[in-house]
Amino acid sequence: MRVRVEQTALPGIGMRHDLVTESGRRLGVVSHRNGRRDLVLYDPDDPDSCQADIPLTDDEAEALADILGASLMLSQLSGLREQAAGLLTEQIAIPAGTKYVNRQLGDTQARTRTGASIVAVLRQGEVNVSPDPTFRFAAGDVVVVVGTRQGLDGVSAILAEADPDG
Repeated sequence: MRVRVEQTALPGIGMRHDLVTESGRRLGVVSHRNGRRDLVLYDPDDPDSCQADIPLTDDEAEALADILGASLMLSQLSGLREQAAGLLTEQIAIPAGTKYVNRQLGDTQARTRTGASIVAVLRQGEVNVSPDPTFRFAAGDVVVVVGTRQGLDGVSAILAEADPDG
């Protein structure tokens, strides 16, 4: 189902984007001309009345967008999992002691060794979709892997390989 977003010009203020959720709640974002953004939750009994107005800094707005984007991507991957028998998705954290911290994704040879694919990397609220082989891992990254149970277990084992120098 596509969600309808209403865009309304607010003369002297900026632009308002509203949507109605499946549960009937109306919410919106007011983008002020000065760059400020407000997340707005409307009163369910009076759609013209604001129940909550939450000002967002640029960093907060970006973090919220990242969170929503990551969860949407993961739910879409989960939907794919249901469509493909035997195909699973899993999130695997990159431990601090692994030999792959500060190394490139291609160094893992994960797809060649396991048949599973690393389709995204989550880092500090940001989603790196379809990272290329030169993408460098950092401790605390979470990789999203698609494959069979055996392949996912194999990628998990590869990423857990200890750093001989650490």
